[in-house]
Amino acid sequence: MKTKERNRSIWLMAALLFLGATLYAFPGYDEELADTINFKPYYGKVVDSQTNKALAFATIEAMGSNVATVTNIDGEFIIKIERKADVSQLKISYIGYQNKILDLSNFSDNDSHIVELAQSSIQLKQVTIRPQDAMELIADVLANIRTNYSGDPMMMRGFYRETIQRGRNYVSVSEAIIDVYKGSYTNEYQVDQVKLFKGRKSADVERMDTVLFKVQGGPNTTILMDVVKNPYILLSEEYLNIYDFRLSDVITIDDRLHYVISFNQKEYVDDPYYKGRLYVEMDKLAISEAEFELNVENQDEAARLFIKRKPMGMSIIPERAVYRAKYTIDEDRWYFSYARAEVKFKVNWKKKFFNTTYSTMSELAITDRTYEGIERFAGKERFKSNDVLNEKVYIFFDQGFWEGYNVIEPDQSIESAIRRLNRKYLKRTADN
Repeated sequence: MKTKERNRSIWLMAALLFLGATLYAFPGYDEELADTINFKPYYGKVVDSQTNKALAFATIEAMGSNVATVTNIDGEFIIKIERKADVSQLKISYIGYQNKILDLSNFSDNDSHIVELAQSSIQLKQVTIRPQDAMELIADVLANIRTNYSGDPMMMRGFYRETIQRGRNYVSVSEAIIDVYKGSYTNEYQVDQVKLFKGRKSADVERMDTVLFKVQGGPNTTILMDVVKNPYILLSEEYLNIYDFRLSDVITIDDRLHYVISFNQKEYVDDPYYKGRLYVEMDKLAISEAEFELNVENQDEAARLFIKRKPMGMSIIPERAVYRAKYTIDEDRWYFSYARAEVKFKVNWKKKFFNTTYSTMSELAITDRTYEGIERFAGKERFKSNDVLNEKVYIFFDQGFWEGYNVIEPDQSIESAIRRLNRKYLKRTADN
């Protein structure tokens, strides 16, 4: 059942990490974010109106523009809007909740505004027209890609962050503003391209148990999580032989009814594939969100997908690999807007009496898009699939580093990690 293309697609999707035995360390940076006089920041936190629970990965859009961001794991966000822009409202949306429109005048300078969203649940039995066969629904989704997604290439700008943890402690944080050439959804030869615009990094200055843990591919790999542009990740021509699909629910996203299609690999399929949910807009039959995770029951085979190089005598066991992709709608077209990957490994090294857990998180938020100035990137400018972001960005202490660029607000644990790594770097500098 294996094909060359399918093996390649799984590798591109899953092979985010590799391990080596070389020591390497980077100093830290200042976490302060500042704005120029041309942009005004708006701070907020999105919570459930009944439970006050923080809503992570909610979408924040500046209405009347293509500017957007997402909330962090603590439900917090910052969105920077050009002062001369004709924008007066924000739209906040979250899966299973009613949209909320907020006037920018509701936000106080430098104070976080609490945004409460109300749940909007719909019982499946209340939907009078629904498909009887989830497999047929998926076939219709694939057939409608041409009409639901952009047929022309476009340029995007995004914010990318990746972190590495050893146990509960962060040992590396890297961030970048990237430019993206986004190829047409109807032309498979227009491959997405990424160019690094601006970035910074921080890493633990202490030994990492003689192990170097890197994230390979960075934003170039994360953008492949656009499962509509790259349907072979989940929905290759062989998906009928790989997955079982079922209609499990109907919910609202962005005030639109959505089918929830749950899927899992068939029992007789031995290779590691995915299980998860696809959220399909009911009217146009377009995928607006996807959540899925790799089957890691076959530990040896799953490890082969992830690990490019490791020391002799080291065993690496993938424990979890979870992915998410989101799209936003504008004038009846859906656009790729967010992707996140979280991978966790258990590492044993008998020779060094070494046993610990490593995990990585990478996320990409598209913060702007345009059909103007379309250009492919020269080969030397492109971020390639074997590049490592941490090796391509520099160490900065400039408090205004991000200026007016929209970023994902760092969550509390990342902020604490940056402060800790900074203290270690300053102490090391003082000792030297």
